[in-house]
Parts: sequence; C-alpha cells; structure tokens
Amino acid sequence: MIENLQFVSIALEAVIAGIFLVIALRGKTFMLGLALTFSIYVVYDLARQFAWDVSPVALFGGFFVATLAALYSAVKLYRRL
Repeated sequence: MIENLQFVSIALEAVIAGIFLVIALRGKTFMLGLALTFSIYVVYDLARQFAWDVSPVALFGGFFVATLAALYSAVKLYRRL
C-alpha cells in the first residue's frame, strides 16, 4: 500500500514538473526553476525507490540544486506581484 502511494507521488511530481515546463515554454520563464525542482524530485525519489547506484553526494547535491531552483522561481514570482 505505502509503496503504491510512493509511485503515485512520483507520478504526480512528474505531472507537476510537466505543467511548470509548459507554463515556462509559454513565456513565463520564471517557472523553469519549479520545473527543474520537481524534475529533480522525480529523479531523487526514483533513485531511492529503486536503489540506483548514485552517490549520496550527487543525490544531496541535486536536492540542493532543486532548492535553489525553487528559490529562484519564488523570488521571480514575488517580484511579479
């Protein structure tokens, strides 16, 4: 049951990344940060779920990049308000 929820969560993260990417491609480039963030979340979660041979440094580095990308989008969005 919990494993199924994990796959649903990963699928939803991928859908969210896709939506943000489409928005970014329609001219709202500040959404690229959120598209990148959720794309990294998908890779991170898949790597953990399937025990891919990825170094912890790479995983945590990717997670840090995701955080910076989200911050970029948040700041750009804030400035547009």
